[in-house]
Order: sequence, then C-alpha cells, then structure tokens
Amino acid sequence: MRILIQRVLEAKLAIDEKVKAEIARGLLVFIGVTEEDTQEDIDYLIKKMLNLRIFSDTEGKMNLSLQDVAGELLCVSQFTLYAATKKGNRPSYIRSAKPVLAKKIYDLFIRKTEEILAKKIQTSVFGADMKISLVNDGPVTVLIDSKNKDF
Repeated sequence: MRILIQRVLEAKLAIDEKVKAEIARGLLVFIGVTEEDTQEDIDYLIKKMLNLRIFSDTEGKMNLSLQDVAGELLCVSQFTLYAATKKGNRPSYIRSAKPVLAKKIYDLFIRKTEEILAKKIQTSVFGADMKISLVNDGPVTVLIDSKNKDF
C-alpha cells in the first residue's frame, strides 16, 4: 500500500463539476492499494500519516503533525500510484488491486482514520472521474510505501 501526501493550504475535489470535498490547511492524501495489502499496511500508513511532522512550528521548522496543527484531511483513492513504467511508454497497472478489494481496503483506511481522529474526514468517491485542485504548501510532498519502510 502506498500513500502520497501533499501538505496543502487548501484542496477541492469535484465530480461532474460539483464540489464533493473541500479542505483548508491540512493534508491531501492519495491512496494506492495492491492485492497483498492487509490491516497491518493500513495501520502502519495511518500512524505515519497522522504523526508525520511536516508542518512548521513557530521557528519555521517542520516539527508538527497534522494533529498538532488541527489540520484537515482529504483522502483520495488512486490506483495509478502503482503504475509500472519500466517497459514502453504506456504505464501498466497490473500491481494495483482489483476494484472490489481496493475499495474495501480504501474504506477500511478511511473508517480507521476517522476512528482515531474521532471525526469525519473528507473523501473521494471510489472509481469516479474527479477533478482536484490544490495549493501545495511548500511544496511538501511525501511518498510512503508500507512494503518498503526504508523508502
């Protein structure tokens, strides 16, 4: 399982030109799932995501987590995080989980995150064609892979 985290000042997700989700300062998180992912992967990534110290403290150092700054969270399913580009110019998504499993794991990730935060978070609609706009703060973008913890 992989998550791509972007620290944002704001982010908005629209489907069919209607805003479905919107956040102010916080994290926009893209979630990619493979067939091998388990609850252990979900737990690892949620802990990392919520405790990652990528927000600036009063001295301007990245020392604070999403929870420290009471930031908002927008999670988006994104199978393309597992694009294989080694051969040719057309990416292969063979490592991405099939939609039924990917949705199940994505939903578990959202539910567990909401339990930990004790609040609803903003989410995408699984499988929808979405338009996402954001203001990346920094820019700060971090990729975390639950199968490659040294990454």
